[in-house]
Amino acid sequence: MDKNNAHRALAVLGCALFLGGCLTVAPALGEDRSFAGAEALEIGAKLACGTTEGGVVRYGYWEGKLYSRVPGERDRHLFNVIGMNVRQCSRLVDATRGAGYRSVSREVMAYLDPKTGEVLDQWANPWSGKTVEVMHVTNDPVNAREPTFALDRAGNPYQVELRQYEDMLVQSIEIPLFYTNPLAGDYQDYVGGQYHAMEIFNTFYKTKEVLDPQASRIADSRISWQRISKWLPWMQMGERDGLMVFNATGFSTFAAGKVPARLWALVDARWPAYRLPPPVDDARSNATTWSVFKQKIDAQQAQRKTP
Repeated sequence: MDKNNAHRALAVLGCALFLGGCLTVAPALGEDRSFAGAEALEIGAKLACGTTEGGVVRYGYWEGKLYSRVPGERDRHLFNVIGMNVRQCSRLVDATRGAGYRSVSREVMAYLDPKTGEVLDQWANPWSGKTVEVMHVTNDPVNAREPTFALDRAGNPYQVELRQYEDMLVQSIEIPLFYTNPLAGDYQDYVGGQYHAMEIFNTFYKTKEVLDPQASRIADSRISWQRISKWLPWMQMGERDGLMVFNATGFSTFAAGKVPARLWALVDARWPAYRLPPPVDDARSNATTWSVFKQKIDAQQAQRKTP
């Protein structure tokens, strides 16, 4: 008897012994599913890449809102956002760790006026009174730091944890982030300033597609994404207390035509390279808003110093 059925049997027995019987027994809300080794690897490839094949382009689209959270004041709806990640995966084989895969991608996200929905290139900071230049997200690349194999470096089988709600599987991931901020100098362990954030992903898949070993691809998946982080550097908030709260939903698909035409038009006009993912052997370091902003400021300062 599996764990969920055992729980139901105990509930029925408890009702019979102590309450003189029960009219109904509540079903389990969700069943936790665990997979390991080669099976987990193929499932993991479908979750990350949409397919067990290599070199297939997949598009992830999202839209949502961005709020401020400042002690002692009401939250403010600062921006709407639309964004896209374009990725592909390579298939690999390691003599010791077995079959594997690695994803490579680049992503954009635009900040929109929350009232008009228009793309913002200038923003009036309501706390400082300054008008600042908006730096939209253009992260290239956003790659898996290393491949995923059937066995990890210690020889343990790769594992995937999912939650099943009948015909739907959910992958729920929380990513606590705490690392050296490229804008904050060399003494962050002593005076603070590290980048500190939390990213939360809940992605929904069709059970049959993910678990069918004969299916090399899944259809569209649905995603919910939240992020809690410090102020964005281009906002010029300095040491002001407060946080940013992002909330967005979206989907991943193989069909480029399902990505809204408005976003494609923006990509074509401003960031045409983001129509395609990086090459599968891309070995560059990942980009973040903070590293891209640093490059921009460093370039501006170098230009000012040029005679």
